[in-house]
Amino acid sequence: MKKLFLSLVLLTATTMFASAQILPSIQFGLKAGANFSNLNDVSVKSDTRTGLLGGVWARFGAAGFHFQPELYFTSKGSSGDGDSKFTTLDLPLLLGTRIGVGPIAARVQVGPVVSFVLDEENSLGERLGDVTKFSEYKNQNFALTGGVGVDISKLRADLRYERGLSDVYKNDDGKLNLWTLSVGYRLF
Repeated sequence: MKKLFLSLVLLTATTMFASAQILPSIQFGLKAGANFSNLNDVSVKSDTRTGLLGGVWARFGAAGFHFQPELYFTSKGSSGDGDSKFTTLDLPLLLGTRIGVGPIAARVQVGPVVSFVLDEENSLGERLGDVTKFSEYKNQNFALTGGVGVDISKLRADLRYERGLSDVYKNDDGKLNLWTLSVGYRLF
């Protein structure tokens, strides 16, 4: 009886140890989605612009926590009194935790984002003058993002809010804020 009890305790402890993700794990996958961005600018009234994103992600985890770098192309900007559209290469560096057992779990993540401006297409109007020139845009912008996600087997879904920390323009105020809704697929 003692051997059976000891075997059950050992099996339960091993199962809990593995399901709590104490063992290191590495994952890699693809992601795509939509974002809804708005330029927070004191001189221009801005409406939300819908853009697309696509790229890759990796996740390195142990003990229920993970580090998730991502790299994706995205279009973002604003519309309204002034139209602004950017294509950027975004690099979020997320820290998070996974809550759940087995193939179904929820996630909470937060971290910085660096966006590298690749091109631009603007028609902000005469009021902003030189701001519509590409040379007036910063080459990179910084933001903070946070959100929730769900993992179901190899599928991933994320909802995040990104708050711009730096101005988009070199010579004018304007921070970009956006919501992102994306789906992903774990390759391995």
